[in-house]
Amino acid sequence: MTNEVMSTSRDTLQKFIFDNAAVRGELIEISDTWREIQARHAYPKAVRSALGEMVAASALLSANLKFNGAIVMQIFGDGPVRLLVVECDAQLRIRATAKLAPDAELPDDASLTQMFNVNGKGRFVITLDPADKVPGQQPYQGVVPLTGEDMATVIENYMLRSEQMDTRLWLAADDSVSRGLLLQKLPRHSGKDDQQKQASEAEDLETWNRAVMLGQTLKREELLSTNIEILLKRLFWEETIRVFDPQHPQFHCSCTREKVGNMLKMLGQAEVDSALADLGELGINCDFCGKHYAFDKVDCAQLFASDAPVESMMPASGSIN
Repeated sequence: MTNEVMSTSRDTLQKFIFDNAAVRGELIEISDTWREIQARHAYPKAVRSALGEMVAASALLSANLKFNGAIVMQIFGDGPVRLLVVECDAQLRIRATAKLAPDAELPDDASLTQMFNVNGKGRFVITLDPADKVPGQQPYQGVVPLTGEDMATVIENYMLRSEQMDTRLWLAADDSVSRGLLLQKLPRHSGKDDQQKQASEAEDLETWNRAVMLGQTLKREELLSTNIEILLKRLFWEETIRVFDPQHPQFHCSCTREKVGNMLKMLGQAEVDSALADLGELGINCDFCGKHYAFDKVDCAQLFASDAPVESMMPASGSIN
């Protein structure tokens, strides 16, 4: 193993690549950011676990994006949990939230099927939302059925089905920390003759199979209790890998008064006027960070007097009260 100097920061994403093979990996450890997300909501234990795993996965996937923007991961359900949302941008700034049915009751060990897919209508969605969209450009969105009993399997199935990329994930989260391991088998670049290409592909496959086998020795309890520097050494100490400079995730909510006003415009003037008639003033709380925004009749009239186009908003951005 080479370049083993790693950050001691508690919130750390560490990239590495296997020498002489098109296989890469990442390890992530999120504690401060994860606790800040939890501080705003009191979720049942099973929901916390699923959301924490999704937080780790979103950063692991975001770290490989080649554009300036955000990845938004969502699970829509028809069970006691209606929605999980995690957003992570290119700087690994993360926010997350969940929506439960009013009468939701869940055992601590509830599976994804029990939470989201009771009648088989659960969906897993990944949206790539560029920060510098041109007028009229829509975010890319991939939607697949919710298949799998755990978060790692759901995302692996999505990557294989939608991105045609071999990806393996190991995820775990509790009240204190969210950790994960990602392995990906990368496509080989063209330019070699057939014999060289076959030899390279054979080496890639051998390395990939060996890396996955090592990853499969990792148990949930070990992942939760062991920092990623130790995990990297423990899992791949016999491999020759290159380790890159670590990145540091952090909590960040991108809500603004302008975006909340845009959400109200999407509801339509008739619905907003009806709510104003009942409430006198609209109070919108951001579902991600809890920040409160107030709009009175004058504020709302100015919104709909504007000729500015309405831009799409990510779901679960706020709730009116």
